[in-house]
Parts: sequence; structure tokens; C-alpha cells
Amino acid sequence: MRLGIFGGAFDPVHNGHLLLAEQCREQCQLDEVWFVPTNIPPHKAAGSLSPDADRVEMLKLATAGRPEFVVSEIELKREEVSWTVDTLRLLHDERPDDELFFLIGADSLRDFPTWKEPKAIAHLASVVAVNRGETSLDELTVGLKPELTASVRHVTMPGISISSTDLRSRVSAGKSIRYQVPRAVEEFIIQRKLFG
Repeated sequence: MRLGIFGGAFDPVHNGHLLLAEQCREQCQLDEVWFVPTNIPPHKAAGSLSPDADRVEMLKLATAGRPEFVVSEIELKREEVSWTVDTLRLLHDERPDDELFFLIGADSLRDFPTWKEPKAIAHLASVVAVNRGETSLDELTVGLKPELTASVRHVTMPGISISSTDLRSRVSAGKSIRYQVPRAVEEFIIQRKLFG
């Protein structure tokens, strides 16, 4: 199986996340894309995320009706800092016959060398850098060592300027998030009074 791994806080999941996953599924011919909500993000304050159950439910609502999209709680079950390399190792051990593709925004490539064990990540999975603009992959990989760029694939998607941070701010300010998140996710946020 060709398996895409898409990690993040997903607080909340939005239409940009879904389009990224769909473009990667199509352009990389993936059998499934797993949305993997992070437990403890390495670069965010502890306790800064919405409850795990709420983030998982929003993902399930957003991906309902798309069997190729799977919500995985693999990082939430580990109850520790969510390092990408650890997740990929675990998946590689559990699913040795699967070909793994790690999906990231192309802008994250610049920080990729500072991640925990970037060479191991590039060895365990093809890194799929998703570009939301016109910047070429060559420009995005400037300065990266060849062993990190050898497995990088490039996917282009339409530019969509939606961020979870902005969505949380809009909800907090009583502004609309209609058409930026799936309707079921919007209703869940209202029902649960998230980000208020």
C-alpha cells in the first residue's frame, strides 16, 4: 500500500488541509492518506491544543464519506512528544510492506534539517513537499544536503490562505468561518463552544 502520513494539530482541521491531502493522494497515487493529530507538538506549549477527542471528532467529520482518508490516533495513544521520526519508525515496523509518504507544506522544508533525525525521516518515507504557490522545488530545497532532498517529491496545489490560528481567532471574535472548514466541523465548533 502507498500510504500518505499527514500530521499536525488540526485545531481545527480546515479546507486547506483537505485539499492538500487530496492533491497528494491524486498526484502521488496514494491508496490512503492518514491524518495523524499530534499529541504533544515539539514546538508548542503543553496544553495549548483543544482536547484530543474534539480534534479527532473534527477530523472524522471532515473526512466522512472519503474512505481513502483515515484518522489515526497513533500519536495520541503514545502520550509523549510527537516526533515525526518516532511515528514513522512505528508505522514502518507495523506495516513493513507499505511505502510511506510524509506530507508537509513546502515551506517546512527550510526547517527540515533542524527536525529530530531528518536523515532517518527521509530514509523511512518519501517526503512530499506541497507547494501552495509558484516557487519551484529547486528554490525550496536550496541549502539542503543531498541526502535530505533525494527522497523529496513535489506536489502543487492551488493557493489557499487558511490557517487554524486565524480560524481560532475568528471564532473567538464571533466572526464567520463558513466555507473555510467543512460545514459539519463548523457546527461541531459551535456546539462544543470551542475557541470561544
